[in-house]
Amino acid sequence: MTTSKRVAEKKVAKFQRNITKRGSVPETSSKKGYDFPVGPILLGFFIFVVIGSSLFQIIRTATSGGMA
Repeated sequence: MTTSKRVAEKKVAKFQRNITKRGSVPETSSKKGYDFPVGPILLGFFIFVVIGSSLFQIIRTATSGGMA
């Protein structure tokens, strides 16, 4: 069985399209700089609360006389 020239050309063209498309990444999916899920103010406030809370706990433990 032989394939017609038209069918063979169609298969070759499809194969060539796959080769040229392979590895191409659309521009929209590339990263665009630094995009944080949280703002820097909210992050700073969170760090302030965590560090402040730990310092407060240390000071309270030190003034109460250690482990009781």
